[in-house]
Amino acid sequence: MTADALVFYSPVDDAVAWREALTAELPGIDFRVDPDVGNPDEIGYALAWMPPKGFFSRFPNLKLVTNLGAGVDALVRRDDLVPVKFSRLSDPGMVAMMTSYVVFAVTRYARDMHIFERATRRGEWEYVHPRPLSDIHVAVLGLGELGGPAARTLASMGFSVTGWSRSVKNIEGVTSVTGEDGLERVLADNEIIVSLLPLTVQSRGLLGAREFGLMPRGVKFINASRGAIVDEAAMIEALRSGHIGEATLDAFEIEPLPPDHALWSFENVLITPHMASITVPKLAARDVAESIRRVRQGLPPLHEVDPAHGY
Repeated sequence: MTADALVFYSPVDDAVAWREALTAELPGIDFRVDPDVGNPDEIGYALAWMPPKGFFSRFPNLKLVTNLGAGVDALVRRDDLVPVKFSRLSDPGMVAMMTSYVVFAVTRYARDMHIFERATRRGEWEYVHPRPLSDIHVAVLGLGELGGPAARTLASMGFSVTGWSRSVKNIEGVTSVTGEDGLERVLADNEIIVSLLPLTVQSRGLLGAREFGLMPRGVKFINASRGAIVDEAAMIEALRSGHIGEATLDAFEIEPLPPDHALWSFENVLITPHMASITVPKLAARDVAESIRRVRQGLPPLHEVDPAHGY
């Protein structure tokens, strides 16, 4: 028996759109949508987002698991997967969406839109004199597939941008730093801080009370990565004290964010429902198809993930 069928699982993505896009790139692909998987022994490939515990244990002949997104924290260190190749998506549409979200969030603070929004609700004409963008210092934590383009775009707009990552990156207009000392300097020296870090063993809980304390009072904090990177209780305390002046949050410890959660009560917090970047099937299907072709030939897939690193 040849295990050459693909199983699709996602609570949020459009299975029909993915079937059409992937079939156009890989005619004849046997595309099955969970739970209608047929004979599980025939499944060789999985295209999944946030699969439940035990999902993969049904498929003993898996050869490739492709994550429906850039962050693969839900796929590493699982106990229901035999050794298998991992890949993640890295399509231009997903990168463009994240860049647009970060540009929006940073520019909203840089041009004082949050102040004007509140003045509008009060019915008041409140003038704030604009500052040159070069005077506004922005830090991007994480300079990978999503963070790198976002940092580059902010720099091209005229912001003073510093990026922090595991290794030094060469990005035009962006000062790149690394290491624990580098993180401390980045947190202390920037008035807008954007988290685009992947969730790994090293980054889980990275931003806690100590790190928020290093940030300048009134800092604007943007999290478009993963909720578990932030100590949520410490962030809430920093918001209550005014040390964090404003926050734009797209990721949380618990999602959806419970109706009684404290974060809903802050006027200076903008909450979005984990939608900063999504996958566009028509653009991403080409890479998914190519990864399947490569694995069929005994080659590594595109955008292969190292489980030890978590990205």
